[in-house]
Amino acid sequence: MNRNQFIRMGSMAKLGGAFFSHSGCKQPVRLKNWAGNIEFSTEKVIRVKSLSELQHVVRNTGKLKIQGTRHCFNKIADSHECLLSLRDMNKVIFMDKERGLVQVEGGITYGELAPILHQNGMALHNLASLPHISIAGAIATATHGSGLQNGNLATSVVALEFIDGNGDLRQLSREKDGERFAGAVIGLGAVGITTKITLKTVPTFDVRQYVFEGLAVEQLYANFESIMSAGYSVSLFTEWRQDVVKKIWVKSRMDEEDLGKSGKDWFGARLSSPDLHTPASNRTPLVVPGPWFERLPHFKMGFVPSSGSELQSEYFVPMELAVEAYRQVNLLGDDIRPHLLISEIRTVAGDDLWMSPAYRQPSLTIHFTWKQETEAVMALLPRIEKALEPFKPKPHWGKLFTIGRKEIESVTERIGAFRDLAHSFDPDGRFRNEFLDTMIL
Repeated sequence: MNRNQFIRMGSMAKLGGAFFSHSGCKQPVRLKNWAGNIEFSTEKVIRVKSLSELQHVVRNTGKLKIQGTRHCFNKIADSHECLLSLRDMNKVIFMDKERGLVQVEGGITYGELAPILHQNGMALHNLASLPHISIAGAIATATHGSGLQNGNLATSVVALEFIDGNGDLRQLSREKDGERFAGAVIGLGAVGITTKITLKTVPTFDVRQYVFEGLAVEQLYANFESIMSAGYSVSLFTEWRQDVVKKIWVKSRMDEEDLGKSGKDWFGARLSSPDLHTPASNRTPLVVPGPWFERLPHFKMGFVPSSGSELQSEYFVPMELAVEAYRQVNLLGDDIRPHLLISEIRTVAGDDLWMSPAYRQPSLTIHFTWKQETEAVMALLPRIEKALEPFKPKPHWGKLFTIGRKEIESVTERIGAFRDLAHSFDPDGRFRNEFLDTMIL
């Protein structure tokens, strides 16, 4: 596949929506992703409700892919033959408060699990911007929140249970399986179908968040580390203007400094009014403290976060090169803005998971939420990637990018070992698809 063909593979995800009851593999409706501008390549969808049913389907179906909450923006989860939904396998299996562990089935979302954990005095270390996404899907693609000390969501995983390409049940744990576990967690859908996940938790905690507006770009450059470390989770929202960063969201635990207490400007940025986030808003509340799961995401679970009429792309660069990477992208601001809704800048701690874009590398993530202008966006991405080239950018696996296979190989240290691992669990390539064959396997 050439570069232009791969570019045409790209796009996006509609949360929730139509899943179908199991009746063989015959369904009349072609599903789309969140944005609605990508159709899955098959009308065949099976919704399984038990482990034995899942194993039967795997053993008696050709190639297939898991359909999660459809919040990927490229075709990493696409199949030409059959899609499989685990949405009915969404139970909490057990909670071990003493050891701080919870085990869940593969179809559960963060929004479903989080209140249960909180009620039992437990929490996850971080959440993504949306709580609506499935845990298994988020882990498989290295989805993340923000925070200099916070690893991506997959770093909470301590054990996995999955169905391999032969339909057999397999188990891996950090304690017993070391490297193989580290290779399988961010599996990109190539290793197996995740049926159970065991997560390490922390004691529940409360968070308050403030929004500051109008940070001068020169203040950001001069005080970057201080700004990004000002809270438990910090996000910059920018339109790539030479003079100003639009907003900074600072989410702090209650034992951290209360930045809004004095009501003064912060690095010259002004404190935003909490009235912007009314009870009817889909955004999580400002100023008033609340449980971790109601503050760490940007959007409330009970609301559809946006219309879906958008595209998304994201790149990881080494944290020590963050300021210069931001500066280089900012030089393209005049070309970016006509097609941009907003960009979010976050940080992610390094980890030991083979296919993590933050593998052994604390990272800055540069995220773009684009208008649904596919042709213009796909033409612009190579220019952004070229500006980031000196910083060896790594793409988010579930979003749009045009970085080629050779470039991915050059920045993904364990890709060869991952190929071997995926083949060992799926020797016949049952879980492979065009995206994986082109970019990874």
